[in-house]
Amino acid sequence: MTPDDLQTILQDNFADWVRALEPDVREAEPDHVLVRMPLGPHLSRVGGIVSGQALAALADTSMVLAAVAHAGVFKPLATTDLHTQFLRPGVGTAILCRAMVVRAGKALIFARAEMTEEDSGKMVATATATFFAP
Repeated sequence: MTPDDLQTILQDNFADWVRALEPDVREAEPDHVLVRMPLGPHLSRVGGIVSGQALAALADTSMVLAAVAHAGVFKPLATTDLHTQFLRPGVGTAILCRAMVVRAGKALIFARAEMTEEDSGKMVATATATFFAP
């Protein structure tokens, strides 16, 4: 799958509020995806840092896209578990999220994500998730 393929899947299948984060698929490989989320006042909390909710949504979305890229075909997934660790305040122009599938079984997919500031390269959060593939 190409970044454009995944971007189309995102546009056609994800909720309006997820698309409002303006996620932009930059890389799409069977072993990982890279998604960029531009920062702005609509994603800021007190102090001008990106909100944790936006980071968690970016991670979840990116890991689903990684699972799709890994499978090579779109199928709906249900998040059964999402764990996010916030390491430092995220600031700057954008957050980059690199997501990968750790293991894909018949019904469960395990994934992880790392989110970094685009400008500084500093890691701001990590996440792991489990998805059910009905």
